[in-house]
Amino acid sequence: QVQLVESGGGLVQAGGSLRLSCAASGRTFSSYAMGWFRQATGKEREFVAAISWSGSRTYYAASVRGRFTISRDNAKNTMYLQMNSLKPEDTAVYYCGASTGSSGGYSIEDVASWGQGTQVTVSS
Repeated sequence: QVQLVESGGGLVQAGGSLRLSCAASGRTFSSYAMGWFRQATGKEREFVAAISWSGSRTYYAASVRGRFTISRDNAKNTMYLQMNSLKPEDTAVYYCGASTGSSGGYSIEDVASWGQGTQVTVSS
């Protein structure tokens, strides 16, 4: 089972940018579809973006499409989330998740491994 560690969170003003990273251990990273999810205080965890094992397919929640970009580097066992034009409503703990099988990486129910999360706070 792959182990995941997120980094890159922080405090940023509205309109600013952040880049999150998700580093994976193990030699099977390239076999997983990967996703970013977030959970705001008092709310359920929700899908943000996902990427297929090869990187050829990406998926985005409507709320972030056009502002966020997901990517991965299988040679470095790392996934990224470039977040631009951040809004206060993007404030949440961001988690990366690894999904196996035929999953596209965007379903919470299919996630086999979770990272510990990284806090993103956007001030107005």
